This record gives sequence, structure tokens and C-alpha cells, in this order.
Amino acid sequence: MAMEVALPDRKPRPADAPAALAGLLVVDFTRVVAGPACTQTLADFGAEVIKIEQPIKGDDTRAYEHAELAGESAAFLSLNRNKRGMVLDLATPEARDIARALVAKADVVVENFSSHVMEKHGLDYPTVSNTNPGLIYCSISAYGRTGPFAWRSGFDPITQAESGFMSLNGFPDGPPVRTGPPIVDFATGMSACNAILLALAARQRLGRGQHVEVALFDVALALTGFSGMAYLMNGVNPTRTGNSPNDSPTVGVFEASDGPLYVACANDRLYHRLVTDVLGRPDLLSDPRFSTRKARWTNRKQLRGMLGEILATDRMDVWISRMNQAGVPVGRVRTVAQAFDAPEVRARDRICRVPHPTAGIVPNIEPAISMQMTPAVVPSAAPRLGEHTVSVLRDRLGYSDREIEALRERGAFGPNAPMGQAPGGNK
Repeated sequence: MAMEVALPDRKPRPADAPAALAGLLVVDFTRVVAGPACTQTLADFGAEVIKIEQPIKGDDTRAYEHAELAGESAAFLSLNRNKRGMVLDLATPEARDIARALVAKADVVVENFSSHVMEKHGLDYPTVSNTNPGLIYCSISAYGRTGPFAWRSGFDPITQAESGFMSLNGFPDGPPVRTGPPIVDFATGMSACNAILLALAARQRLGRGQHVEVALFDVALALTGFSGMAYLMNGVNPTRTGNSPNDSPTVGVFEASDGPLYVACANDRLYHRLVTDVLGRPDLLSDPRFSTRKARWTNRKQLRGMLGEILATDRMDVWISRMNQAGVPVGRVRTVAQAFDAPEVRARDRICRVPHPTAGIVPNIEPAISMQMTPAVVPSAAPRLGEHTVSVLRDRLGYSDREIEALRERGAFGPNAPMGQAPGGNK
């Protein structure tokens, strides 16, 4: 499928700007979403991330269905930029030896296998830390490596369901709803990245690495936020409130004459601005039913209906202009297409295109972190399966071409690695 959206070239990175994580070696055994999201952030800011995949199929997300360019899925491309890719069949002793040799040189290992898989391969933290005591070893799992559910596999929507997080999403008269994007996966990736950076800071002070762990269930539980805290304080089970937190009548989606807006008047000051400066209805402030936040909540159905009728009388751009002038938070409810085509996306250089060896170019969504002195590196597309196997073996471990060929013959790169040619390429 051809790329449909016109994308700009990326603005040049200052040639003399250092990278925040330059010199950091990360061996990445992760797959799917949370782990790759974590290691991609490390790669974005200069770490050398070596992504190890199983032969033939590689990371599960290579086969995801959202969209593809030249056989590369949107999911895989979005989670694996700036990495070096290699294939290893860890069922073979030769591949396990290669993995251990890489780990012995690494600053960071990240893995999200099921319990005991790394132990079976002699790649668990107690084993590898004996020869690399400075190693930061990050384990990502659904339910943690300890506790009664450590043996269970699980994915983002399962932990959304079991943590209570899903029960908070949706409308009061409907069923619980999972979030569209896998928010627990992404938040777990961010948490794992934070844990690694914290452990690196601790290593600088204490002189030793450590094992850090992040579980999707723990993250999902934390994401219940003040709803979870309120339950612990008052024992009342929180309910779904749709698009309005706490069922607020002045926060949520309202329909203008030509489309939906999200308005957020969460306090008395903003409500005063809305009804006087924007709507020209000071009576909605003097009316005792709506004069205080508590009164507005008590009479929320009436107030919301009245606000809805007023906002339906004019266009979105009119209301947005008035609310912006008055300092009332408001935004269009956009589709993804509308959002990515919005002027602020281009003005802030949020999207660009990057070269790809088979697709020609692929889209790129820039990291959400902007750093003045140590900006993100110039992006490279996610690697093809095994693209850098040979270069990693040569550059990092000092293998000769003859040794690499012998490893291929013994199946270290999988049963179908072609003979007489570098596994996955010579880059």
C-alpha cells in the first residue's frame, strides 16, 4: 500500500548537539508494545539498542493489521525506530552464547518474556549480574515476577479489566469500555523507561546495577488515579461518568452547529468567564440553581441542557474564538485525520518522513520529549527482520565472516537462514 499522507522532511538536527544517552548499550529482548515503547525512548535519545527477535516471524507486531508499507506494519514501525535488529534462535546453544556475550557488555537489558524463560536460557538477572554487576536489568510482565499471578500471561485490555481501570471508562448506562490505544502498555513502557533511568542514576552514585520490574497490572491500578484514591478514602465504588469527570455539567462534549467541542470549565472562575464573557448569559451565574459549584452539580441536568441549547446555535470556530479570548479551555473533538493535519502539528514538527530500504520512505511521529541541549537523534526506520545481525556480531563481538557462517550452519539464526549470504543483511 502506498503512503497516503504528504509528510515533510525532518528538520536538521544540530550537528554538534550531544545525545543524552550516547554510549549506553541496551540489549532488548522485548516484543509487542510495552517493552518496545520503553526501548524506543532510550534509542530516541542516543542509546544503542540491539533488538533481538526470533527467526522467521520476529516481533508479533510485524504482522499486525492496522496498515502496512512494503510489508512493514504501522505497529512495528511506530515502536521500533532507531534500533539495530538481529535474529537469534535462543533454542540453540550458539545463539544463547551470543546473547550472553552481548549482555556481558550491556548497560541495560530489557525483557518481557513469560516467567522463567530468561532463567531457562541462562539470561536471568542472578546469573548475568555475576559477570556484569553494573547491569540494569528491567523485567516487564503482566502481573509481576512475584505474587500469586506471576505465572499468568496477560495483555493491556486484560489488565485494564482486572485493575478496575476499565470500569471507569464509558457511560453510566453502558458497559465498561477499554481505551482505544493500549494506554496501559504505553504507560508501562514509560514507567519502565523511568525505572531504567532511575537505576542508571543510582548506579552512578552507588557503583552497582540492579533488577527493576514493571507490571502492567500495577500500572493499570495506579492509572485509576484519584478515583482509586477516593474509593480507599470513602469506600464508595466509583462509577462511569462518560466525557464529564464527576458528571460535571460544565465539562465535556457539547455540539456546536457544525460539530463537537470539548469544554472544560472546572471551577467557579472559569464558569464565570463562560456564562458572562462567552455566552452573554450572566443570569446563569446569578440564578441560585447555578451560582455555586455544588449547586451546579445538584442541578446538572438542567444546566447541561441549557448550555447545550446555547452552544448549538453557532459554529465551532465562533465558540472557540470567544472561549480562547476569554481564557476558557476548549478544543475541537477531532478525528485522527483532522488532528494530524492540524496546523499546530506541522508548526511543532510532530511528524515527518524517514528513509526506508524497501518502502522508500515511512512516516514518523516524533518523540513527545523536546530537549534543548540533547535533542532526539536523527530518526532511522525500524529495522527489517535481522537487518543488523552481521554488523552486531562483527562490531560488538568481533566475529569473523567465517565464524558467522559457521553459526548459521549450526542454526543460530534459525532454520531458514540462507547460506552464503549475511543473515538479514550486511549493515
